[in-house]
Amino acid sequence: MGITNREFKKRRKELMARMEPNSIGLLSSAPECLRNNDAEYQYRQSSDFYYLTGFSEPQAILALVPGRQQGEVILFCREKDIEKELWTGYILGPDAAINTLEIDDAYPIVDVDDIILGLIEGRDRIYYSMGKDDNFDGKVMAWVKNIRNNAKVGPPPPSEFQVLDHLLHELRLIKSPAEIKLMEKAAKISAEGHKAAMRRCNPGIKEYELEAELQYAFFRNGSRSPAYQSIVGAGDNACVLHYNSNSEEIKKGDLVLIDAGCEYDYYASDITRTFPASGKFTKEQRLIYEIVLHAQEESIKAVRPGNTWNAPHDVSVAIIAEGLLELGLLTGSLSQLLKSEEYKQFYMHRVGHWIGMDVHDVGDYKIDGHWRLLEPGMVTTIEPGIYISPSDTSVPKKWRGIGIRIEDDVLVTKTGYKVLSNGIPKTIDEIESFMSDQVG
Repeated sequence: MGITNREFKKRRKELMARMEPNSIGLLSSAPECLRNNDAEYQYRQSSDFYYLTGFSEPQAILALVPGRQQGEVILFCREKDIEKELWTGYILGPDAAINTLEIDDAYPIVDVDDIILGLIEGRDRIYYSMGKDDNFDGKVMAWVKNIRNNAKVGPPPPSEFQVLDHLLHELRLIKSPAEIKLMEKAAKISAEGHKAAMRRCNPGIKEYELEAELQYAFFRNGSRSPAYQSIVGAGDNACVLHYNSNSEEIKKGDLVLIDAGCEYDYYASDITRTFPASGKFTKEQRLIYEIVLHAQEESIKAVRPGNTWNAPHDVSVAIIAEGLLELGLLTGSLSQLLKSEEYKQFYMHRVGHWIGMDVHDVGDYKIDGHWRLLEPGMVTTIEPGIYISPSDTSVPKKWRGIGIRIEDDVLVTKTGYKVLSNGIPKTIDEIESFMSDQVG
């Protein structure tokens, strides 16, 4: 399992084929980041950089020069340094990088300012991700200025800058079979974490104790990191969309909303389940849960080629608004509620987002102002929810503080959809049975 050099090479070729003639593409590795004082966060390579190289080390620059006879793919990276490796670990080095990554050439990163000028000069345009890294922006501008200052005796500098993101991110939006397998693996590991947290849950423990179960399951099964900061919100905290303090005590009668997923080999999962801390839903919790589950099931069915990306969202909105209307939490006609968007009092986010190497993955949702059509290989989350604020005095007290979201990762296939995040109890009967079995 994993992405092969053959696939990395194919990605580079596809990207260069989309670039204008006589151009150069430049990408920088992700910067290292201090956590505090001299302690660094765990390093994670830029998704764009890794997508094209499979190279996970910092302090690197990739140059793509379509049509260059001496070689189209050039990497600048850290030199081999045995003494430094004693402290910080293995360094691939330029010589080994050529064969290991199957690229055309590689040079020490310390020589980039001298060598890259020869790659840039004479090119009509530069593709790179402008405005994302001030340090790299400064480097590119310095290189171009250097060439411009010597233009009277040498080739002219590029006259045009193009944003690389659009070309590259359209490639990343459609997942290959190998990528889908990695995402399925990430979802499978995440499923183990969610089930472990459900097993461990009982009134009186802290939210972070469930987060610990998630982390342990992730690491034990081969993931080295969550794909994002895990949300474990009990009771009123389940109504906070991006709650992540995870520090409160879980009480009897609380619903527990867990939004968590691991990253596996650079690919993310994103799953949410909501369950009763005591193992049994109350009447009001059950009624809200059934609306959200129905909305999710029907929204997933709307994931198919030819449908717009927004189609699943429209399905979820209609079902949730109708359900809240039947319970008396909303009043008026369904058509009026949909037009006025009054349902946003309880359902304020969209039904999903792209997912891939980034949990909120790249790719446009609209093309020329219109929702884009779903295509095989796209992966989206489907995550409807209802959140009734504990301070919302417009609804009867029995409903307040109920927060429910259900989320899965869904692949667009040639004929419809495939849920990648199976294996976690989701229906009311499945959840209550699963939690009852743990107690017994």
